Amino acid sequence: MVELDGRTVVITGAGRGLGAALATSLAETGCKIILCGRSLVALEKVADGIAEATGRRPVCIAVDLAESASVRGAVEAIVDAHEHIDLLINNGAMWLEARDEPYPAEEVLGVINSAVTGTFLFSQGLLPLLRRSANPDIVTIGSVSGLPNGLLDGVSVPFYAAKRGQAAIAEGLRQMLAGTPVRSIILHPPDLDDIQPGELAWGEAPGRAKSARATNRDVVEAVLFAVTRPRNISLSIVLDADDGGVFPAQVS
Repeated sequence: MVELDGRTVVITGAGRGLGAALATSLAETGCKIILCGRSLVALEKVADGIAEATGRRPVCIAVDLAESASVRGAVEAIVDAHEHIDLLINNGAMWLEARDEPYPAEEVLGVINSAVTGTFLFSQGLLPLLRRSANPDIVTIGSVSGLPNGLLDGVSVPFYAAKRGQAAIAEGLRQMLAGTPVRSIILHPPDLDDIQPGELAWGEAPGRAKSARATNRDVVEAVLFAVTRPRNISLSIVLDADDGGVFPAQVS
């Protein structure tokens, strides 16, 4: 497998859940981690855990992907402090579930702007640093909701649309960056059980039955697989699951 030791990695949405699991797992491979997210307190807590486990403390940068000024400030902070980055993981997005009540404009704008506008502006701003890497990758964490003909299945229409747009950004970047060293990779996970490295459930995850739900560990392993492929291979991965996947079981 291609070594990841020493690579500089930026992860959005890193204060909890999948982002925290990705940060911890990549830190354990020897990567230098830059944690980005809305809550600096949450980021610092993740950084404390990584520092305790690895002896290396990640950098923490507060960023609200729904606010262009915040994105610009975070990009400037990263550019000022680093000569290059090797891996950008666009994991940050806002969740909005389906409900009968109307959605306020602020909620709709937050969901769309964080997944689409924020993802694009953040990626665009860090492209110069990625171009200075010998092994530059952009990994976008999409959703099965963003797949063509994907089921709405309990998510709001704004979230459904936002994930479709985020997938288009990843595909657009792939085409735009064809012929350059930068790869654009996208993963489409289903609903996930939130487990973290070091927990009992993390160690038990590989032994689950086929009917079990997907977990953060499945996405982490898919990311590690994708970024360690030969440089001529760029992947789009759908993580299907019997429970919570593209076509989940229907209860009659």
